[in-house]
Amino acid sequence: MISLLLDTDVLLDYLFNREGHAEWSQEVLLAAQTSDLNAFVTPVALSNLYYLLRKEASHQRVIKALKILLQYLQVAGGGKEVIELALNSQFTDFEDAIQNFSAIKQGEISIILTRNLKDYRSSEIIIMSPIEFCKAHLH
Repeated sequence: MISLLLDTDVLLDYLFNREGHAEWSQEVLLAAQTSDLNAFVTPVALSNLYYLLRKEASHQRVIKALKILLQYLQVAGGGKEVIELALNSQFTDFEDAIQNFSAIKQGEISIILTRNLKDYRSSEIIIMSPIEFCKAHLH
């Protein structure tokens, strides 16, 4: 079974139906619902999603959308240790550092899916775009 972490941009592609990207994110999320794929998000990604979606919809509607996502996504751990690792890392993007170290702390996550591949150059985990992942593992 593959366990992966979905970066915020992958979820935003899906939720905002971003042209050229939404179909790949949708395929990953569908696989998380129907196959042997464990998909994780982090609390910071959920917070970012809430903030961005709230600009477009009511609080109740956004909460409903997040609850639907959590029916088939798991939440990776965090805590002070993850924040300290992120603060002391070589990552230039703090959110990406948190995502990375949350995935590492979770232990079972072997892939981070993102469209910002360059932001994860310092990662020990395999970094793939949704399209790369779909072509390699879902087709």
